[in-house]
Amino acid sequence: METKQRPLGATVLAILAGIAAVLAVIHFLQAIGLIPYMIGPIAIRGFSLWNAIMWALMIWVWVWLVQMLWRVDPQAWLFLAVISVFNLIFDFVLVLGVAEWSDVSLNFLINAVILAYIMLPSTREAFGQS
Repeated sequence: METKQRPLGATVLAILAGIAAVLAVIHFLQAIGLIPYMIGPIAIRGFSLWNAIMWALMIWVWVWLVQMLWRVDPQAWLFLAVISVFNLIFDFVLVLGVAEWSDVSLNFLINAVILAYIMLPSTREAFGQS
């Protein structure tokens, strides 16, 4: 019986998606007021039901994506591309609005790395994209 090895690209993407899920959990905890928002040396606690619901959905999406990537599901590649572009657009819009770069920088960088990594030819081949 032949054992199938998971491609390195799928493992790296699953780890990066896991990091994005942890960041979504942190944003969710900020939205419900358990962790303060940091604006320089000032800590502000706030509650936003809408933000909490949206971040809870993002947690679900990232955890689902980690599972799909771990199983090397071919559909995970395209879905990850869509979600990372979606997050990059929202981070950019937040910076144009009221958010500071420090608020979204880590999330922006993780999504940019994910998007760059999924475009590599070896990663595309691992998911059957050509």
